Amino acid sequence: MRTEAGRVARVLLVLVLGLAAAAGVGVLLYTGVGPFPDPEGCTAQVGEVTVELDTDQAENAATIAAIGVRRGLPARAVSIALATAYQESKIRNLDHGDRDSVGIFQQRPSQGWGTSRQIQDPVYATNQFYDELEKIDGFETMRITEAAQRVQRSGFPEAYEDHAADGRALASALTGWSPAAFSCVVREDDARRQREGASGLTPRAAKVRQDVERVFGDLSLGGFAAGGVSTGHMKGSAHYDGRAIDIFFRPVSDQSKRRGWAVAQYLVAHADRLKVDHVIFDAKIWSAGPRSSQGWRDYDPGDRPGNRATLLHRDHVHVDVVEGG
Repeated sequence: MRTEAGRVARVLLVLVLGLAAAAGVGVLLYTGVGPFPDPEGCTAQVGEVTVELDTDQAENAATIAAIGVRRGLPARAVSIALATAYQESKIRNLDHGDRDSVGIFQQRPSQGWGTSRQIQDPVYATNQFYDELEKIDGFETMRITEAAQRVQRSGFPEAYEDHAADGRALASALTGWSPAAFSCVVREDDARRQREGASGLTPRAAKVRQDVERVFGDLSLGGFAAGGVSTGHMKGSAHYDGRAIDIFFRPVSDQSKRRGWAVAQYLVAHADRLKVDHVIFDAKIWSAGPRSSQGWRDYDPGDRPGNRATLLHRDHVHVDVVEGG
């Protein structure tokens, strides 16, 4: 009986240790501690405020900011929109809510915000929010919660203020006022290799072009051409494979840099969805894969001849998509 009891005890001990080990592995995978890579997600660090978002939240937040930049709105408007989205949906594009509310801002078709399908388009919903915000005289100087309440007419008018600090930090990073302050950890993609299409871009690169123009409007683009490009870039450049786009912001100025950083950090926020591999701007580089946990790093083009501002990407954002295998 003692032998049998001992065997049972040993089996139970092994099972307990196994479960504990499995739980430990789960924690390591989630937190990024130990030998495992950091978990996917995004972080904005502005002053003493740190905002952490998952990939879906980051994409929606960056879209809200991008639409504000396109419309020429002050960062304050973006802060208000982001604080509102935090309170209403945790910055998630929900297909449900109180009564008929849906989308990032929980707008209601029955209240004239549009159809349910329209409201669940983040670009449409964000434009609708800004349309109403711009009708409010003096929204720029109001408390965030007061401006948000004037748009939303919530039953909890002070709730938006709980998210004011995070909204301001995200807005500062995503509208370019805080350069290199927003970054994401994104896994490497094992997508299939693609060939250039009629535009000279691969389908993935063409999707990036379409996406940034949809949210930011007309942009000065280059680095590709029908039939492809064969000169003008460093050896081995993704431009020669139709995988890269340059987005120009000239002349180099504070305003150009802010807009450039807004586009650069938007691309990082959407890197997982758009299969972005690298983003370079203003002497900084972000890379998907293992190095994404390092955030924005210094970019050094070496001693190559040419215009230094261009070599350091101070006058343009470079974005390339995964090569595939």
